[in-house]
Amino acid sequence: MLRVNCLPACLALLLATTAGPALADIRILAVGPMTGPYQALGKQIRAGVETAVDALNAKGGINGERISVDIEDDACKPEAAVAAANRAVGRGDQLVVGHVCAEAAIAAASVYADNKLLAITPAVTANRYTDQRAGPTLFRLATRDDAQAPTAGAFLAERFGNKRIALLNDGSSYGKPLAEATKQAMNEAGKREARLDTFDPGAKEYNALADRLIADAIDVVFVGGDQGDIALILKALRAKGSPAVVMGGDSLATSEFVTAAGDAANGTLLTFFTDWRLQPPAETANAALRQAGIEPQGYVLPAYAAVQLWAAARQSSGPAAGDTLASTLSASPTPTVLGTVAFDGKGDAQLAGFSVYRWENGALVPETGP
Repeated sequence: MLRVNCLPACLALLLATTAGPALADIRILAVGPMTGPYQALGKQIRAGVETAVDALNAKGGINGERISVDIEDDACKPEAAVAAANRAVGRGDQLVVGHVCAEAAIAAASVYADNKLLAITPAVTANRYTDQRAGPTLFRLATRDDAQAPTAGAFLAERFGNKRIALLNDGSSYGKPLAEATKQAMNEAGKREARLDTFDPGAKEYNALADRLIADAIDVVFVGGDQGDIALILKALRAKGSPAVVMGGDSLATSEFVTAAGDAANGTLLTFFTDWRLQPPAETANAALRQAGIEPQGYVLPAYAAVQLWAAARQSSGPAAGDTLASTLSASPTPTVLGTVAFDGKGDAQLAGFSVYRWENGALVPETGP
């Protein structure tokens, strides 16, 4: 009887069938514009998610289960976002981190809500994403569009409580509501304005406006308007010898403002998105990302934090459905690279998403101190 030594071949077959590429126990999705004009933002989300997952897997995953990352390109298009959302459901993804563009996120939201899939956006700022929330499994780490004015108003009241403050606006859909909401927040913080004024945008000079402000002994001027107009107002004040501090919104966060204002730009204050890289909780993640050749700018750290939030909820609740994880997130403030994150009843993170900066020698410098 011919006997064949099967041991080497059978062992090889066994190893091939049992030690090949292992399917991860848990799958999550990073979704955003991975191609097209906004691809840099989508790739920031991907980098944050993948780096956070690498950190979790290096420590054994979640309760011994490893995590893998699926990537979807929504190209900032609603129909592509819906298709990506449906594929995530079909694969059994347990978390979605994305999108970037509001219309894409809102289109996909009902898919996540209907399937009880936890979705956290690090990027969508449109108020209606949570004001008209599709379901309780949707959360937002990005700053809401209406969060800028409360930051400005509270800062003005605290920093310049004993100064004469004027609030100006250009009547535009950007400048008027920004100035009005800043006034409301400042008043609520206990500070009343000394002057309210308006101006017509696009003028060649603002000497008459500067004269009114100087005659009223104004110390601080908050302006809701375009950076070009604010640069001219600032230059008119300086030309007439006024040292009044000028402050505006995120329209001033451009190199064009510095070019237009020249040396007068130094010391100008503005509200702009918080740079999470400067926050102490981000130090370890910053180092890991930079070692991998990734600068943790933009949405990188918020995407990283989204994974941390989900992981903490899953460790606490186990492999539960998305609505259970959502309840855990809503009930428990969680430490992340952005700091400790808690959510309000709409699913918005209670974070200081806007901060105050000043222009100094062509660079934005965080404004600190009393």
